[in-house]
Amino acid sequence: MQLLEQPVLEDLRREPGTRPVNRRIVLNSRPVGVPSAANFRLEEAAVPVPSTGQVLLRTLFLSLDPYMRGGISDTSSDAAPVAVGQVLVGGTVSRVESSRHPDYRPGDLVLGYNGWQQYALSYGTDLAKLDAQMARPSLTLGALGVPGFTAYIGLLDIGRPKAGETVVVAAASGMVGSLVGQIAQLKGCRVVVIAGSADRSRFLTEELGFDACIDRRGPGLTRQLAAACPKGVDVYFENSGGSVFDGVLPLLNDGARVPLRGLMAEYDDNGMSRGQNRLRLLTHTLLTRRIRMQGFFISDYRHRYGEFFLQMNAWLKEGRIKAREDIVDGLENAPQAFIGLLEGKRSGRLIIRVSNDKPSPTVGDGRETHSPSSH
Repeated sequence: MQLLEQPVLEDLRREPGTRPVNRRIVLNSRPVGVPSAANFRLEEAAVPVPSTGQVLLRTLFLSLDPYMRGGISDTSSDAAPVAVGQVLVGGTVSRVESSRHPDYRPGDLVLGYNGWQQYALSYGTDLAKLDAQMARPSLTLGALGVPGFTAYIGLLDIGRPKAGETVVVAAASGMVGSLVGQIAQLKGCRVVVIAGSADRSRFLTEELGFDACIDRRGPGLTRQLAAACPKGVDVYFENSGGSVFDGVLPLLNDGARVPLRGLMAEYDDNGMSRGQNRLRLLTHTLLTRRIRMQGFFISDYRHRYGEFFLQMNAWLKEGRIKAREDIVDGLENAPQAFIGLLEGKRSGRLIIRVSNDKPSPTVGDGRETHSPSSH
């Protein structure tokens, strides 16, 4: 499903023949608690010009992910820190606009990490070429990208589900969670998912066919979880933390596995007492029930990406996996969309369509003098 907002794309607003500017969103201030629009700032700058060995990229699609919340805070996290005044980070699909790199030509479609901006320079080492005629290139930011890879490795390598077991997935309306649940189904498991609204519950149970869906905002979360998991929980894909984790913890069976991918509910929590109480219960449960709980960084599994891509691509083509996208038009809409993501108001893979997939007018050939830089 695509949820489109009013398109206000820069390329479409400029007069033919004029040189575009580079619109970018930077961190204006660090959030205290829940982020707000005031923490972000939209800037305009000249489009950079590639030096020898560089390519100029025009961003088509930008992915927004919960992990980005950690990078804009003062606390340590698994996300690279973003300095105040710096462009926000994020995975991108881009076209090569101009090139002074022997391996790239204008028109090439690439997967990269340009962040929240329309144009960026690269030396090519951080890029992966895609099929230039790919019908849905945004999938490489979702089911065929880091979210899909995260679901695949986290569930299969750490969760190790077996047919007949019960798998619980937090934040299941997001791309990672929905893919974890679908892969668990393919392995013959009973799948109980947790989401944030009745609308998402209908999608998850009626369209994706999960066995049960629980509204994390509804009353009696712990009671509902226990009722949905009468035989306990064998695999819990931890993608949320907070009250969801509190409800699942007592239900973990002996020998349960807990892939730890994220703790989104903890990002804005400034208190410690509740976390300290949870830690005591957690360590006791891990010991007495011989539970395996393992955090992981998907970057440690780069050598497995080829295997994953072939398998996930096959599942998608066969219709055994469904990838839901939530596409918002316009870079200027990224902050509000990101805030909505953190508040649980977005469904599926959140993608910002940054620009039209057409050549930009009067972008230079990259032959003029320019100070080298890269992203």
